[in-house]
Amino acid sequence: MIEPVQVLGQPAMRLRAPDGAQATVLLHGAHIVSWIPAGDVERLYLSPQAVAGEGQAVRGGIPVIFPQFEKRGPLPRHGFARNRAWQWVEGVTRGGHVIGVLRLGDDEATRALWPHRFEAELSLSLSGLRLDVELAVTNTGDSTIAFTTALHTYLRCDDVRRARLGGLYGLRYLDSLSGQEQRHEIDPQSFVGEIDRIYFDTTGPLSLSTAMGRMSIETEGFADAVVWNPGPDKAKSLADLPDDDWLRMLCVEAACIGHPVRVAPGEEWSGRQGFEA
Repeated sequence: MIEPVQVLGQPAMRLRAPDGAQATVLLHGAHIVSWIPAGDVERLYLSPQAVAGEGQAVRGGIPVIFPQFEKRGPLPRHGFARNRAWQWVEGVTRGGHVIGVLRLGDDEATRALWPHRFEAELSLSLSGLRLDVELAVTNTGDSTIAFTTALHTYLRCDDVRRARLGGLYGLRYLDSLSGQEQRHEIDPQSFVGEIDRIYFDTTGPLSLSTAMGRMSIETEGFADAVVWNPGPDKAKSLADLPDDDWLRMLCVEAACIGHPVRVAPGEEWSGRQGFEA
């Protein structure tokens, strides 16, 4: 079943698979704000103080970062895709899965910021305990485009201090807090406060263990991963996040940052992040 709903005062689509798994995606930013696996509980974190609307980014869920990650370029922080209205293209139920597709194309406003022609599609597919999210970008212009991108996924935790993230051992990472590059030598990783790291060349699956259970996280096409939590001090400075809610979330993001994606005219790039609870 697929039905239009309102979330945060914005139009959204709720998808429900035959087995009861469900997800909700805003048209604003193609932002997935909820995922409840079949017979399970909410697995994405959405701030109770989140706001949505023109020019605003939603705190939580799965923001789409495109065509620039963070402030690593001349564009506004994290680009413009998460703040734009996307078009609902289609929703179908097939083979026990429910699938939704949203699309964003260039226009005068995007070209004023980033002078390129493109078409981006976000697809989500869910069934049972699994959710797959794919971002595809087609170059519809006549010159090569280059961009950085991420699915800025906020995963729900009961208490992030008791969470463990496995699969990072031996990877090179940039600690964005110190500006230093290091090798990861702890597996699984635990969390005691603010963390902001870009892990490069993350080819293997990750696993997140919390009191809610174990979750497997896989990627294809995304070369890097970001692990982020604001910790108690930064959380107090974020107007759209309750002071103590840093305890209730951990961002494990699929990303392409170290080497920008390059797409020739008429070609397409795609990346996928998959979760299994």
